[in-house]
Formats: sequence, C-alpha cells, structure tokens
Amino acid sequence: MQLTGSEIVIECLKEQGVDTVFGYPGGAILNVYDELYKHSDEITHILTSHEQGAAHAADGYARATGKVGVCFATSGPGATNLVTGIATAYMDSIPVVAITCNVGVSLLGKDSFQEIDITGITMPITKHNYIVKDVANLADTIRKAFVIAKSGRPGPVLIDIPKDVTANKTEHIKEEIKPVEPSDKISEEELAEALELIKKSKKPYIFVGGGAVLSEASEELYTFAKKVDAPVTDSLMGKGAFPGNDPAYTGMLGMHGTKASNYGVSECDLLIVVGARFSDRVTGNAKKFAKNAKILQFDVDAAEMNKNVLITEGVVGDIKVILEKINAKLEQQSHPEWMKKIMDYKEKYPLTYHPEALTGPFIVEEIYRQTNGEAIISTEVGQHQMWAAQYYKYTKPRTLLTSGGLGTMGYGLGAALGAKTGRPDKTVVNIAGDGCFRMNMNEIATATRHNIPVIQVVINNHVLGMVRQWQNLFYGQRYSATVLNDAVDFVKLAEAMGAKGVRVTTQAEFKEAFKEALASGKPVVIDCQIDQDDKVWPMVAPGAAISEAFDETDLETK
Repeated sequence: MQLTGSEIVIECLKEQGVDTVFGYPGGAILNVYDELYKHSDEITHILTSHEQGAAHAADGYARATGKVGVCFATSGPGATNLVTGIATAYMDSIPVVAITCNVGVSLLGKDSFQEIDITGITMPITKHNYIVKDVANLADTIRKAFVIAKSGRPGPVLIDIPKDVTANKTEHIKEEIKPVEPSDKISEEELAEALELIKKSKKPYIFVGGGAVLSEASEELYTFAKKVDAPVTDSLMGKGAFPGNDPAYTGMLGMHGTKASNYGVSECDLLIVVGARFSDRVTGNAKKFAKNAKILQFDVDAAEMNKNVLITEGVVGDIKVILEKINAKLEQQSHPEWMKKIMDYKEKYPLTYHPEALTGPFIVEEIYRQTNGEAIISTEVGQHQMWAAQYYKYTKPRTLLTSGGLGTMGYGLGAALGAKTGRPDKTVVNIAGDGCFRMNMNEIATATRHNIPVIQVVINNHVLGMVRQWQNLFYGQRYSATVLNDAVDFVKLAEAMGAKGVRVTTQAEFKEAFKEALASGKPVVIDCQIDQDDKVWPMVAPGAAISEAFDETDLETK
C-alpha cells in the first residue's frame, strides 16, 4: 500500500502501541499533525505550552509507565526547545523518541527559515539519532528508534524528517512488533566471583540505583537483600526499587543522605552496587568513598565499570536477570551483629525537623500521610527535591520522577502531566520550589486545557533555596542573585490559567488545602510559604567524605 511519510509516522506509532504524544505544531511538521488529526481516536495528543514541557511530559510518561515516551516538535526553535528535555532523559536513561521535522531536503544546509541541524545538536545527548531524507527508509528508522530507546541501557532517540519526506509516498508494509526482551547472557565467571565475595563478606551493604527501577527488578532485589541479610540504601534515581518502609532500608546515600547510610557504607566490607553509576553527589570525595570495602557492581552498561570508582568485581547484564541468577545460587546469609549496628545508627540519627512550623519536610510527610504513600511524586530540583526524597517513603518503583543526572529546574510539572496521562488511576503531585516553578509554570495552562488533575505544591521560600544554603554555609552569607522576594503571586497566576490557587502559611492550612485538592479532581496550585533559611540536613561539604556528613546540631556544637 502506498502511504505518505506522515501516514507512515502515525502507522508506525500505532504499531509500537503508542497511545499518547506530547507536542507543539509548526510549519515543518504540519503534514504529520494533519494525519494525527485523522487518528485522534487512537492517539491522544497533549498540546503543551512549550516544547520543553512536551519533552519533560514524554519523559514523565515513560518513567511512570515503563513505556517509551513520544514527543513532537517542528523545525528550528521548536526542535531546539526539546534539547533540555532530551538531555534530561539521556542523563537518567529514560526511553523517549523525539520526532522533529525540518525544512525540505533541497533547503537543508542553506540557512533556510527555521532550519537547524538538530541531529548535530543532539548527537551527544541521544543514544542515537537520524535524519531521514528518503521516505522509503522512514518506517524502518522509526522501528529501529523504538528498539534502541528501550533496549539495554534505555535512552532518548531523535528522528528528524524533512517536510517533503512527510509528503512523499512509498510502499508501506505493516510489521508485527515483538517486545524487546533483556538478554540473559551473563558471564558465569563473573557470577561465580560475585557469589564468592558475598559469601565471604561479614558487613555487606546494598546500594540501589535507577537501573533496578528501569529493569523492573524490584521483586528480585527484595529477595536478594533478604538472602544477603544486608542493609539497603539508594540513590535519588533508585527510590522505590526497594521498599522505603522496610526495616532494612536506611535512607538515601550521599550529599544529603542519612547519617546511617553514609556511616554504614563507610564502614562496610562489601558494597554491592545494583544499577547505580557512582554520581559525585553520592560518593562525595571519591578517593575516600567506601574505603574499607570491596565493591561489587551490577550494571547493564560495561562502560560504568571503573568509570568513577574503582571496583573489585563487576557483573555486566540486565539487573533483573543478574539478580534472578544470583538468587538461584545464593545460600541464605546471616549478619546479625552488623545489622544491629546499622539499625542502631538509624535510631541514633533520625531525620528531624521543627515540629510546629510549616516546613518542606512537614509538607512532604503530610502528602505521604494523605496519599497513603500511593501517589506518584514528581519534583523540580533543589531543597524541595531532597526533602521529597528524604521524607516520602517510596514503596514501589516508578513513583518518584525527578531529574537526577542533569538537575533540570522546570522538569517536574511537565513530568507530572506525562505521568498523570499515562497513569490516570494514580494521584500525581509535583513538588516544586518557587524558583523552579517559575521556569515552566506555563504548563499549568496545559493541565487546565486538557483537564489533567495534577496537584502542584510550591514550597515557596522566596529564594533559590539550595543555592542560598551553599551561600550561607560556604560563601560568607553573600546572597548573590538568589533572593526572589518580588510581587509574583502564584495564586493569581494559577487562577489566571484556569486552575485553583490556594496560599497556606501554617500546618493546619496545608492539611486542609491538600485534602481539598485531592478531592477536587482538578488542577490545583498550593503556594506554601516557608522560612527562607530552612535547610536540608544532613549535608556533606564539597570535597569531603560522606562519613563527614553533618547537620544543624553538629554546627551548633562546633
């Protein structure tokens, strides 16, 4: 059957099981949007307020559902507006396919109106990208893009299609798409060495990263942790892979990790790393990281072995498959004295905050209480992000959506829209600081336009909180360009965009406002006024070892 390039785009998306696309139209992509219009009963299109919002929404959709997220943009600035969202997905290994359209093939390379070399721009931040100059290659390219995006270590793929290619015709044959299965080829030698390290360990610790979430390995991880009889810590990206309410869980690791986790990892004799990449925010001073331990790393990407921290042994492969194979061979281990020591750390160094004031930690804990821990939480980047990681107990994977690698301010609201679209059965809450909310708050208009009932909580301290915290502690309290104490009224902005807006200043007011937001079934913005000098504790100073984590009490007793 002869089809145009635009018809092929839509037919291939249907083949891949795509039910939602996030995007923003323009001249170069008009043919595709015209075809999308004809299939609106099969593929929902969410018109965002900005292309960056579309990229973040596709990312949030992918994180929340485990499917590939898809976004559309036109040529030139439409395509370049996707770049931050693509980079965010790349850093966190999120499967996204971005489809852009460009000027016609004959106009490429001539500085034509709204022409941009988007494949050249995105080459460093995609797993792969394509420009399709012949319509005969289009279907195969789209199919390859989806396979690449979701196989191995996932990530974003971009396809750029010149406008005339979307109009040209070619013969199109439908294909039955088979799911991408993880490879079960794991080195038996590597598995044997891993088992030997685990059996010899007296003080093991398990460190979980985002790879455990992406490989759907939660059940296997839980079995593994209980067999090893070890405490468990995680990275920001690993939240929910291991239940945050399990007694063996000790909280996050790293710069704003718990003292129990930071001290425990510094004292263990074997650190078992499950799908984590040793980010600098986790390791602190890499030369002093886990200095008493042998390190055993499980990862799908061989390039992560010995990249940031030298390891003792590594097993390369899909995390789920690795854990299945190890669990089948590993005998039950027992470390009662070690477990008691770590549990004593948990009891001795709990996370604490002011019991009566309206604070970030209180807000997050109240969200946890009112949602029974069952919500999907997205965040922006900063203090509120750390409080969301510390005080909400994530018991299931794909329930914390946050920009861990790139640290993208403005990520969370778009991601929340994507998550709620993909998981309409779940309560979705975006937790933001006021600085982050300003970045992409125009997406509240998207929520109201499409009636997507997300709850936007703004933890508003009228400053760039995390930067101010560093200025307070390490820059002599010189608050350069971090004060946002102006006349912006988030409640009026919310109402102007068609959402409900509420301002709260006390714990009681927040409890009531959030309860009403849950019941409303509409987009709601809650502006929470907190003190400008509230800080995230504990903290590891730049250049210090994670064993040197300190909190407010430590500062006062110096």
